[in-house]
Amino acid sequence: MAKRPLRLIVKFGSGILSSPKGTSLDRRQFARLSAEVAALVAAGHECLIVSSGAVAAGMAALGLTERPKELAARQACAAIGQTRLMELYAKMFAWHDLHVAQLLLTHSDLDSRTRHINARNTLEQLFRRRNVVPIVNENDSVAVEELNLGDNDRLSAEVALLVEADRLFLLTSVDGVLDADGNVIAKVSDIAGVAGFVRQDKGRLSVGGMSTKLQAVKIATDHGIRAYILNGRTPGLIKAALDGDKVGTLFPARKG
Repeated sequence: MAKRPLRLIVKFGSGILSSPKGTSLDRRQFARLSAEVAALVAAGHECLIVSSGAVAAGMAALGLTERPKELAARQACAAIGQTRLMELYAKMFAWHDLHVAQLLLTHSDLDSRTRHINARNTLEQLFRRRNVVPIVNENDSVAVEELNLGDNDRLSAEVALLVEADRLFLLTSVDGVLDADGNVIAKVSDIAGVAGFVRQDKGRLSVGGMSTKLQAVKIATDHGIRAYILNGRTPGLIKAALDGDKVGTLFPARKG
């Protein structure tokens, strides 16, 4: 693992937090992912999770089998599901003697200087506790950006900038950026150069595709933050990336 403690932003997409049928949250996934983050905290790293999944959790509560098309219905699902999402995180991290803290943010919160500073100060206090894992989601019951566009991809990059993170990990349902033959591209220094390989398809419960992830990665790397796209269904990849193993797709931070 990394030789010095790092500040890590880990984004979990809807596709890796939901059951195979997409009608509920996948408790086994939550248990494994929480255990992996807990191990990173035990190793001295500061970890913040940007988590999707509220809409999927709300769908389960309402007995829905398909993601609602109407925005208001999706917002209602998010409002119901957010409490269930946090309850599950709290339970899973309690097994590792860790607390969770919820922050619901919108892009306007980060654009406002006062709210930007307040959010940063709150997160800095939580990091200092050493036994707290902050969990950030967009406030989907009142905001629409992530519901319509990016599945928290851009938000994760903005949070990485907010707290001056060292690494950004985007965990999704694919192995990384794939080339024209379907092989994983291990390292990408020119994001524009791989844009032509990106397909626009995505999972049933996902909002953002690979293009939104590349946009988020560009935001992070342009500000000196190394980023990765990893398969969130494969165990151990965050630690492997920190150890320097070739997993997923690595995006080096740009110098300058």
